[in-house]
Amino acid sequence: MSFASRSRQFVFLTGLWFAAASIGWALPNVRLVAQAVDEHYNRLQSLQADFVEIYQGAGIERNESGILWLKKPGKMRWEYRSPEEKLFVGDGRNGWFYLPAEKQVHRFSLAKLEDLRSPLAFLLGKTKLEKQLQGLSFAPEVRAWKSEDSVMRGLPRGMESRVQEVLVEVTPEHQIARILIHAVDDSFTEYRFSNQKEDLALPEAKFRFTLPPGSELVEGEVGN
Repeated sequence: MSFASRSRQFVFLTGLWFAAASIGWALPNVRLVAQAVDEHYNRLQSLQADFVEIYQGAGIERNESGILWLKKPGKMRWEYRSPEEKLFVGDGRNGWFYLPAEKQVHRFSLAKLEDLRSPLAFLLGKTKLEKQLQGLSFAPEVRAWKSEDSVMRGLPRGMESRVQEVLVEVTPEHQIARILIHAVDDSFTEYRFSNQKEDLALPEAKFRFTLPPGSELVEGEVGN
């Protein structure tokens, strides 16, 4: 091979190396993305979002929607509005799940709650995705709800006996747009969040629950 040919080959290979390196450096780092999500939510005092909850499992498909409110520290309110009204309220220590159609209220301790909604109560101020999700990594083969988002996967600590995997979809603004939970029984529960409004002045009364007249109070989670 002539000197000129070797020179052209060297230039070509060098160009390929720089192109590959540039692509590699441009790819997002899962740790940096997770840290950006942590920082985004940890600085918030409150959050309001529309939500859709989709469940698939054991031949059942259920699609519900409503509005979610979160407030630091550890307070939440899920108002289900379609297809039927339900209410899930947590004041940071205790929680209540109200089923108007059954005139029944379930009261429980948030610390002992195994409901998959409960970790979201502590999203504000205590977010640390890399610590909470073991083996956190990108899931490039999973189709995102919105094309510009990225999807990460991991196994939530302390829920290994119930959950196979959790997928978290993150927007370019580092908001959580979707959470998909794959349970060990092969059921799927998906939460989609939209119209997110941050740091609203939410009254404490929104996170207090008063037993409706004529309702039965049951201690423990639904299904216990």
